[in-house]
Amino acid sequence: MDDERPDVLTIGRLAHRTGLPVRTLRFWSDEGAVPPVGRSAGGYRLYDAESVARVELVRTLRELGLGLDDVCRVLSGRTTVAGVADAHVAALDAQIRSLRVSRAVLSTVAKRGSTVEETALMNRLARLSATERKQIIDEFKEEVFGGLDDPRLRDRMRAYSIELPDDPTPEQVDAWIDLAELVRDPGFRARLRTWTELNTPVPGQGRPPGASIWWARQIVRTVAEVRKSGVAPEGPAAAEVLSELFGDADRAAVLRSLEAGIEAGAEHYRRLVARVRGQDSSPDATEELEWLARALRAADQT
Repeated sequence: MDDERPDVLTIGRLAHRTGLPVRTLRFWSDEGAVPPVGRSAGGYRLYDAESVARVELVRTLRELGLGLDDVCRVLSGRTTVAGVADAHVAALDAQIRSLRVSRAVLSTVAKRGSTVEETALMNRLARLSATERKQIIDEFKEEVFGGLDDPRLRDRMRAYSIELPDDPTPEQVDAWIDLAELVRDPGFRARLRTWTELNTPVPGQGRPPGASIWWARQIVRTVAEVRKSGVAPEGPAAAEVLSELFGDADRAAVLRSLEAGIEAGAEHYRRLVARVRGQDSSPDATEELEWLARALRAADQT
């Protein structure tokens, strides 16, 4: 019989040679990936040495994630391994990005102990398209900064963007979730608008006292050094620091700007933006800013 020749393999012998289950080989054969080279007198499928090599190729392509349709297209010469591989690389990249987003959301859920509703919201925020994310930020910018008569501010806002990269890290996705929730909060928008107005120059006048606090990190570094040395905000040494930092500026105006920024959470917002952008943000300056506010209040009472 043909199936007894040493160069002809039944499906059982092919399974033994390749280490694959008969049912897998039968399925591949039915789909055209490993067609039999003939049939025995009893109608059983027969394979040869080339079939063994073909099985190994099919197995390799399947282990790389190619679907059986793609495998058949490669084997029939309708496409190339390189062409299919390129398409699968793109698909795998998209899958990896999606998995990273899922991991970031689940990590945030675990960290916060979120409810089902909060989890659903975070998942939606994390999976927004680039256009949808831009719309959230544009609406925020318009409500907080729109209509303010400050050319420098307008130029800064025009160039101001908060964008997740195409392949964000889990940390960036986590920061985006926090930021998106924050900038959609009407209370935060109102507080930040108040702070922005206090720092916007009146036409024909210079920048308001205290506006530089939030942009000049030297002020924060100076206060950090003073705090580290043990200077209390209510003592005479603190008054000398204030004189060094602000000179004869209107201290009450400086304090109003500072308190408005602290109440708005401007420092938290600044750090979230840096994390979304993947930038190394400077250390949290909240304690330094609060020390400065206490020193200004103490100086106002003396």
